[in-house]
Amino acid sequence: MSFFWTIAALVVLLAVSWRYLGSYMAAVYEGRVAYLGWLERPVYRALGVDPDAEQTWQRYAGALVVFSGVAILVTYVLIRVQGSLPVNPQHLGAVPPALSWNTAVSFVSNTNWQNYAGESTMSYLSQMAALTVQQFVSASVGIAVAIALTRGFSRKGSPTIGNFWVDLVRGVFYILLPIAFVAGLVYVGQGAVQTLAGPATIHNALTGTTQVVPRGPVGFMESIKQLGTNGGGFFNANGSHPFEDPTGVTLFLSFFLLLSIPFSLTYTFGKMVGSLRQGAALLAAMAIIFGVWVGFSSYAESRPNPAVAAAHVVHQPQGNMEGKEVRFGPLPTALYNISSTQTSTGSVAGANDSFTPMGGFGLLTGMALGEVTPGGDGSGLYTILLFALVAVFLGGLMVGRTPEYLGKKIQAKEVKLATFGVLVMPVTVLVLTAIAVSIHAGRAGPANAGPHGFTEILYAFTSQGNNNGSAFAGLSGDSTFYNVTGGIAMLLGRFAVIVPSLALAGVLAAKNVVPAGLGTFKTDTPLFTGLLIGVILILGGLTFFPAVSLGPVVEQLSHGKLF
Repeated sequence: MSFFWTIAALVVLLAVSWRYLGSYMAAVYEGRVAYLGWLERPVYRALGVDPDAEQTWQRYAGALVVFSGVAILVTYVLIRVQGSLPVNPQHLGAVPPALSWNTAVSFVSNTNWQNYAGESTMSYLSQMAALTVQQFVSASVGIAVAIALTRGFSRKGSPTIGNFWVDLVRGVFYILLPIAFVAGLVYVGQGAVQTLAGPATIHNALTGTTQVVPRGPVGFMESIKQLGTNGGGFFNANGSHPFEDPTGVTLFLSFFLLLSIPFSLTYTFGKMVGSLRQGAALLAAMAIIFGVWVGFSSYAESRPNPAVAAAHVVHQPQGNMEGKEVRFGPLPTALYNISSTQTSTGSVAGANDSFTPMGGFGLLTGMALGEVTPGGDGSGLYTILLFALVAVFLGGLMVGRTPEYLGKKIQAKEVKLATFGVLVMPVTVLVLTAIAVSIHAGRAGPANAGPHGFTEILYAFTSQGNNNGSAFAGLSGDSTFYNVTGGIAMLLGRFAVIVPSLALAGVLAAKNVVPAGLGTFKTDTPLFTGLLIGVILILGGLTFFPAVSLGPVVEQLSHGKLF
């Protein structure tokens, strides 16, 4: 299938998904779907939860933070003692403390940053009971927050925003598990490995050599890796490994899975607030920026790699094949990796470190915009809603009246919470990057000098601060410095945005709806979509442009021109 037809088929499937998956998710969280009640009720009894009792935003946030804290602890302990646990055919020992901390925070925060090679570090039990379980529940946590914030807009005079435990359980049982199971069957049917038999040992009688081929429970981990916008793969090579992505069918399925829920949640939002046009306005902003980033990044990767060209060692008629899986080539790899970095997935089908400077610019800046186009499962929706409130505030200033969004007056408290949520990521990323380039422990990480080495450091903290998980592979991240600081970046990037979002949900839910007047700035029009895109680009550009200029832009200009 040509690249053009791949894009066309993907757009059609995502449009269908937007309508039907989006509607289904609204039904799930509004309680109109209950065919798994027999499975839900025992879980609520075990948790000691009354599913009919709703929570204030403080109790909702408290439950979420406690749950996530316990999840970090359990994940940390499991991988620390994996050497003494069963289902470990390779007899792998305990994961070191700093790396265990980083990994536990990574998977619980839906980042899935991996400072290790999975096939030689994690036992099968760790991959399944620790990491894959968190890929389900961390994605469900993100969706739950987006739904809670949506309730804040849809309710009036309400002291509550839902029940965290119900939202968490229903997200796993009704959405993630069924879709991931079916997708997992496709992966395995296409050739993705799924076994507990341990590595395969192959002896070549002709040469006398013996090769050990790692295997494991890969196929079903792959499906939730993409669907949950997680990105943490079983193998170090991630999506470019033939055991994870064996065919073109699984490659296309990966595209669809990682984009489906983030885009479809805009329909869910429109459905729950009673105006599909509002959801469509958010979708349009997401899709326009996403399309532009795919376009110029694909173009950059279709060109020869300037570093390879300067070496005069090989002709590059197909574009930049450096670091690419030869089955995929430059354009599908660019689409895969841009999709992965525009969501919070972080999985890769080729080496980001080997992209052209402007191709790497696309990967880096897609995250720097806040990963809202379309962003991760839930995180993309609740973060773009923060941007929308900032846009509404600016629109209100233009027409000279108190800004409103979906009938709710946006006053000082709401603007402060939205602004804090939008700015916490860039502040975290830029401060930690500045520290890393200022001390020896940080400068020891990148494998390259100059602007490319700086990009590796900036990319690492941008990825972790946005809970993305992809990496410029030239950075040696498995050090105490990067494990500890990376864990801090992931925690702040996740929970310092979630808590203000839930506080905002509580404030909005308690407000009454104000009837629209002649001066009301409409938020379901192309004008608002344009304003929202401008706010996203300006905030990302103003905060990250100086740093990005020192990295990929300088590297590209050193070769003579930007394109």
